[in-house]
Amino acid sequence: MGVRKLNPVTPGQRHKVVSNFDMITTNTPEKSLLESLKKSGGRNNSGKMTVRNRGGGHKKQYRIIDFKREKENMTAVVKTIEYDPNRSARIALLVYADGEKRYIIAPNGIQVGQTVESGRGVSPEIGNTLYLSEIPLGTIIHNIELTPGKGASMARSAGTYAQLTSRDGKYAILRLPSGETRLVLITCRATIGTVGNPDHAQQVSGKAGRSRWKGLRPRVRGVAMNPVDHPMGGGEGRASGGHPRSRKGLPAKGYRTRDKKKASSRYILERRKK
Repeated sequence: MGVRKLNPVTPGQRHKVVSNFDMITTNTPEKSLLESLKKSGGRNNSGKMTVRNRGGGHKKQYRIIDFKREKENMTAVVKTIEYDPNRSARIALLVYADGEKRYIIAPNGIQVGQTVESGRGVSPEIGNTLYLSEIPLGTIIHNIELTPGKGASMARSAGTYAQLTSRDGKYAILRLPSGETRLVLITCRATIGTVGNPDHAQQVSGKAGRSRWKGLRPRVRGVAMNPVDHPMGGGEGRASGGHPRSRKGLPAKGYRTRDKKKASSRYILERRKK
């Protein structure tokens, strides 16, 4: 699993760095696990644009991912490892002993033919899902639940992970790559290992057209606007724009925007570093 740099024969390939897709084993997704995906183009239910710079893009189908892994104490064999256009990570197709098929986020190092399992008393091996109460301290984990039974909501994108550092009563203490340390109930589940495709961050688009394929429209810089449109707009010539801030006037580059009354703040022991 890595990246490759192209020999440039066009301007769009000059700095292009793409994945080599060496872990992908099939180009055909499991049809029973596909859903149609409707695009909004950044518009709300009344047709008003509420999010800028969105629209167009290649047509995609959503892959139904099993984030709960509630099918306990039944082994599943990894049949394929596939590309998912909706996320940065790769996905793996599991075939359970009773014949049911499900997609999961593919951990780094998982292989076709490997068996995985979830539930109590399961060994802490890559791809297995356990309760935080049973995972050995110091283990690297991903696909972490924040509410028991709701399904994984943390550490799901390519190359991400967290580390189980300790347990205190009914809570487990996790350290995240951002430097944040937080509490999670030990009755929540997590999967062993890191998320696959760690080289995703090294990719370089190479041309504006690839952003259009993803449904991203051009974004105008604030300093290029007029004062009526942006706090950093206006000025004589190519003015720098003053203090960096958002279109709504919120300062950027270090200004903390987290709500002090947010309910989850009581579970955060140490904030992420600036």
